[in-house]
Amino acid sequence: MHNFGFLWIDKPLGMSSFGVVRRLKKISGEKRIGHSGTLDPLASGVMILAIGRPYTKKLNEYLKLDKTYLAELTLGYNTATWDAEGEKVFISDKKPSLEEIKEILAGFIGEQMQIPPIFSALKMKGQPLYKLARQGTDLQEENLGARRITIYDLRLLSYEYPRIKFEVDVSTGTYIRSLARDIGKKLGTGAYLSALVRSKLGTVNLADCVALDDLTEENYLGFLKE
Repeated sequence: MHNFGFLWIDKPLGMSSFGVVRRLKKISGEKRIGHSGTLDPLASGVMILAIGRPYTKKLNEYLKLDKTYLAELTLGYNTATWDAEGEKVFISDKKPSLEEIKEILAGFIGEQMQIPPIFSALKMKGQPLYKLARQGTDLQEENLGARRITIYDLRLLSYEYPRIKFEVDVSTGTYIRSLARDIGKKLGTGAYLSALVRSKLGTVNLADCVALDDLTEENYLGFLKE
């Protein structure tokens, strides 16, 4: 007997999206499991998992949904990965004013072209960019292929140098690591993404999700959704 459906998961910090799928394969006993979009290991939050072929075939309806994130960026440094995983390179000790921060953030709202991170799963010549980067391939940003994305709203939550915390509503395909890097460029300070939580995917909120560590072989069926 098969038990198929969707699971709304709160992905834990430090685990890859593939790691979430691997864990659920053990819990469910199902081999065919897909998800609604990768979250980096250094990010946590909403993931929609499809258990079983009848539901993995329905994943397309979730792949293009808008998303909301809670993000923290740290000023003064850049990293090769555009997040806290990469080695930090000092850029500037400039301390922008709160007014400057607000003005720069407001300027990112709207439709725009965005360059994806060099360390991402996007492919070039059939190879993921992160693999090419780790092999030492010289990847020029202008060759990565800017993509059209929309930032619907960006709300400053707090600013205490060197950290800026904000909430942002975005279209599918938007990289918050790219946004953090671009904000650092505009401010002239450098910046990298130091924390990230996906708090909403489509109509699914973080509060609707079950923590991965709370799922067991005995109880996971109770969390399946049609």
